[in-house]
Amino acid sequence: MAALLTLCGLALLGSAYGCGVPAISPSISNYNRIVNGENAVSGSWPWQVSLQDYSGFHFCGASLINQYWVVTAAHCNVNRNHRVVLGEYDRSSNAEPIQVKNIALAITHPNWNPNTFNNDITLLKLTSPAQLNSRVSPVCLAASSDVLPSGIQCVTTGWGRTSGTTNTSPARLQQVALPLITVSQCKQYWGNQITDAMICAGASGVSSCQGDSGGPLVCQKGSAWNLVGIVSWGTRNCDVRSPAMYARVTYLRSWIDRTVASN
Repeated sequence: MAALLTLCGLALLGSAYGCGVPAISPSISNYNRIVNGENAVSGSWPWQVSLQDYSGFHFCGASLINQYWVVTAAHCNVNRNHRVVLGEYDRSSNAEPIQVKNIALAITHPNWNPNTFNNDITLLKLTSPAQLNSRVSPVCLAASSDVLPSGIQCVTTGWGRTSGTTNTSPARLQQVALPLITVSQCKQYWGNQITDAMICAGASGVSSCQGDSGGPLVCQKGSAWNLVGIVSWGTRNCDVRSPAMYARVTYLRSWIDRTVASN
């Protein structure tokens, strides 16, 4: 339990900001472009990270899991020259109280396969701790033992392209509710490309898209949001009728715990 508390940020500096409970409540229509998503409430997904290069170009999402650690997708190819931006909502605004952090370590899963996208996860250790506040706080991590029923409505967030056919990216953070779907349903689309380290969601008229990669797929458990997936891969044109693939946090949780504990 101590490891879980530390990962959620509860045991760090005695913070009042526990994991998975935003100080600013999200508002999700249809609880129920991101493709066919909607503007999030500013500050309502306080673990959402923007990964940017030195010029300020946003190339991937990520999630804060405690004051020192962020999780993203391996295929984002993050290195120590990139920056972790916390507390951002409107990327066209210079008035937001963002925190810009440097990366001390980027640790990719040893069994990451860039050909199959299996084990698509990288952990980033920050050079200085995130200052937790109403707009920056960690997400809870799904436990290895969690059983995720298909059909449950979850939420993915990001600044990725809002269409698979144009290069338009939104200034404001987008959110969309979408259902988890079973492995057998997923294999109807993708066959044996689906592994134990993946979880499928969508095929419901919405989709993640390029630029959302590495960002969160969260499901509510009790009052707290749990990170169950990391945006990984899908159709090239972000087809809203095909399921998108996410790295499965329940499968990868023990590696996350070991890596954080040993670094």
